[in-house]
Amino acid sequence: MEKPFPFGTPLSPSATKVMFLGSGELGKECIIALQRLGVETIAVDRYANAPGHQVAHRAHVINMADPDALRALIALEKPHLIVPEIEAIATEALLDIERQGIACVIPTARAVNLTMNREGIRRLAAETLGVPTSPYRFASSLEELRAAIDGGIGYPCIVKPVMSSSGKGQSKVDSAEAVESAWKYAAAGSRVNQGRVIVEGFVAFDYEITQLTVRALGHDGTPETYFCEPIGHIQVHGDYVESWQPQAMSASTKQRARDIARTVTDNLGGLGIFGVELFVRGDEVLFSEVSPRPHDTGMVTLCSQYQNEFELHVRAILGLPVDVSLRSPGASAVIYGQLEEKGIAFVGVEEALWVPQSDVRLFGKPESFMNRRMGVALATGRDTTVARERAKLVASSITPVRTRSKGQPR
Repeated sequence: MEKPFPFGTPLSPSATKVMFLGSGELGKECIIALQRLGVETIAVDRYANAPGHQVAHRAHVINMADPDALRALIALEKPHLIVPEIEAIATEALLDIERQGIACVIPTARAVNLTMNREGIRRLAAETLGVPTSPYRFASSLEELRAAIDGGIGYPCIVKPVMSSSGKGQSKVDSAEAVESAWKYAAAGSRVNQGRVIVEGFVAFDYEITQLTVRALGHDGTPETYFCEPIGHIQVHGDYVESWQPQAMSASTKQRARDIARTVTDNLGGLGIFGVELFVRGDEVLFSEVSPRPHDTGMVTLCSQYQNEFELHVRAILGLPVDVSLRSPGASAVIYGQLEEKGIAFVGVEEALWVPQSDVRLFGKPESFMNRRMGVALATGRDTTVARERAKLVASSITPVRTRSKGQPR
């Protein structure tokens, strides 16, 4: 895109139309931000009543990994912009759609195709761009996985599907006896079962960060790169449970992280926000992964920044100016489902919101699982220590419960 879109009227011939492929909690916040600017929104997901479905102008349920179904829906809706939010998408169809000029894929179809698959982005970062990473190999069978570990990766190591999100299918392997179960777990957790995994050498890092990196148009109409303050986070089994901003870093280490983020995102190109995940060990910074969209750990920006990551993404893809300034130290803590149930309720929200400088987002997912992320607690404070304590207190005060037929908690 070379210039900002005009701002028309939704549901009219002048509308600017944006389609989300994947409509979870991250897509929902982006859709809300778009609607505040008068943009017509279309939410697509694999199941009905996804969070984004509940706020978009129109909603569709399809298998987004089916290229024919994806092409048919895009032909029906004729969006100006297509914003992928999950991994299980027929990215080859998006490459064709962009090549034919049917729609603009955010940030680019090439970026989506590379980053939706861990093999594509790891090979680009390490082998093409020369960015430092942990040692890694790929395997297409249990025998290849064992050979990769025994042939140099060693124990402990991390095994992940080449396509998954939120830590699904990821496990730490400490011995040869655990390799087979890790292989099976990776296959079960893959977004699209490709029978292929990445095995990485275990990095004993001091901490890990998400460096939110925004590519947006500058005054002269050319893309510029902006960096949010680094976000620290804790992950369990590869899934984030807590994040805070800013993460304390030395000036030189922060610059090294930003240099890596710029190298990768400049190559991917396009406009929008990227969540670049990095390991920090002393003064050493290692690239881990990148998401070409808002990042789950970046939900802390809902309370910590003047423009949160969703507003930044929306502004960038529409060609508008962005402001990455920090407003206050902040933190987020995940609210889990804790139940295997449809249509759950939550109690304790009132008590939770008595915590000073706190807020809550309940995502509205129609079905709960034990470890499914159903909401997030947010809090600010004079520093991240206070903010983290408040966010965890808010999250612990909210309890998912089963409901009776008329929606009353049991």
